[in-house]
Amino acid sequence: MNGAAVIAEILKREGTEFLSCYPRNPLIEACAELDIRPILCRQERVGVGLADGYSRIKRGKQNGVFAAQAGPGIENAFPGIAQAYTENVPLLIVAGALPLARQYVRPVFRAADVYRPVTKWSALAHTVQELPDLMRRAFHAMRSGKGAPVLVEVPDEVFTAEYTGELDYVAVPVQRTAPDPDAIKEAVRLLLAAKNPLLWAGAGVLYAEASEALAALAEMVPAPVVTTNPGKSAIPESHPLALGASTRSRPKMFTEFMAKADLVLAVGSSLTRTPFGPGVPPGKTIIHSTNDASDINKEYRVDQAVVGDAALVLDALIAEVGRQKGGGNALAALKEEVAGAKKAWLAEWSKHLDSDEVPINQYRVIRDLMRTADRDNMIVTHDSGSPREQMMPFWETTAPGSYMGWGKSTQLGYGLGITMGAKLAAPGKLCVNVMGDAAIGMTGMDIETAARNRIAILTIVLNNGVMGAEREVLKISDAKYGAMSVGGNYTKVAEGLNVPATRVEKPAHIVPAVKEAVGVTQSGAPFLLEILVKEGHDFSRYNLPGL
Repeated sequence: MNGAAVIAEILKREGTEFLSCYPRNPLIEACAELDIRPILCRQERVGVGLADGYSRIKRGKQNGVFAAQAGPGIENAFPGIAQAYTENVPLLIVAGALPLARQYVRPVFRAADVYRPVTKWSALAHTVQELPDLMRRAFHAMRSGKGAPVLVEVPDEVFTAEYTGELDYVAVPVQRTAPDPDAIKEAVRLLLAAKNPLLWAGAGVLYAEASEALAALAEMVPAPVVTTNPGKSAIPESHPLALGASTRSRPKMFTEFMAKADLVLAVGSSLTRTPFGPGVPPGKTIIHSTNDASDINKEYRVDQAVVGDAALVLDALIAEVGRQKGGGNALAALKEEVAGAKKAWLAEWSKHLDSDEVPINQYRVIRDLMRTADRDNMIVTHDSGSPREQMMPFWETTAPGSYMGWGKSTQLGYGLGITMGAKLAAPGKLCVNVMGDAAIGMTGMDIETAARNRIAILTIVLNNGVMGAEREVLKISDAKYGAMSVGGNYTKVAEGLNVPATRVEKPAHIVPAVKEAVGVTQSGAPFLLEILVKEGHDFSRYNLPGL
């Protein structure tokens, strides 16, 4: 067995279901021989996105894999890998490489070195015999602590060399860290002493599959729950203590309860400061729980740290709250307070959500999609720019893991790839990507990848013919040269790429079009729904003092 066959066999043992790829990499053929399905993308960053979405929905228990060819292939993959790195997504990149003898001859692109800043671990294979060890290290890095991409760079002479001896490799398990009991006791003491505690949930809760424990802790304390952008749906937002998620836009009650909180307990979050997520205002007591100790005190001075897997931490917190807490529970009153704040905020925005205006209001699209689709059996994501700002506050999740939020890096078009990956991970669910006309311009050709591979996703394009989010920074350029205009008929584009599509111009046609689209996806084909919308500058933005 040669090096390519060794890696393919290891991927098989690790449960790899498909190989996202672009053509010239010997691993593709080796995987196909073992019935690991190759999915060739149209551009590498989307191929990385496929691996990303798969890893997210599999919660890192299985990992998406992308294979790139040496030179231009792995060079083109950089945006996707950098995006996945900011989102802490554990996926594997197997890159081709030029011969070892040329590794230090300029200008050879040395992927293992170049990618080191945007991977958790990267290595160049020098011999075929070291491949099992390299792959074991790669999978261990993905399945322990904070997730992130890892990269193994393999020159052709290693791919083609014959492996000697028996392949002794077993699948690498997920490693979890349990919290320090003394840290748990002190965290609970602070939590129960607070007058207005607030729980903050990050993507670590989703990866740990700890949503039920999060809700149980919230009800025991009791305390309302906010989530980060990537943590959205860590608690279903239909839960009476859920305040929603935050990018730059957020539900009003998110801001109200955060403002009056005297303590924030963050679980499964790095607490990294970002323009596209929430921040902790000054003056709060902070309890920070993460599975990566290097996150502690990175951005905020922490009053109590609890290092560990989110599920193990939440279970320990629940047990300790049960030991320390006395009688009485203000749960009913807190639920009423949250419900009242949410009702008032939605009433404030009803003129947008219920709008009959033409061009169509984006919030009407969100409202109708929520009312029409089965939110208990779907996975939805936004794209960058205005769709993220409009979707994040108003899309109410009803099931854990039903929303893929992203945004520490905000590459236009990234949602298309991760939606395809989500569909491959959860084929029975309706997987929806809501993107703008600028985003489809970046990655739209890869809807053909969905058609060719029968990946039955629903892509909704909100087409206003303009880069609306850039109006404030392109005033002169647009006035003199029309720099913001990015129009097009994406229904025609989709049909030319073998994807069924419909164009909607009136609000009354949204629901019938969504039903048609869902029906097509249920038959096993992707669908593109293009909706002509207004420019749209109304965002649910409520500022917090000190941020």
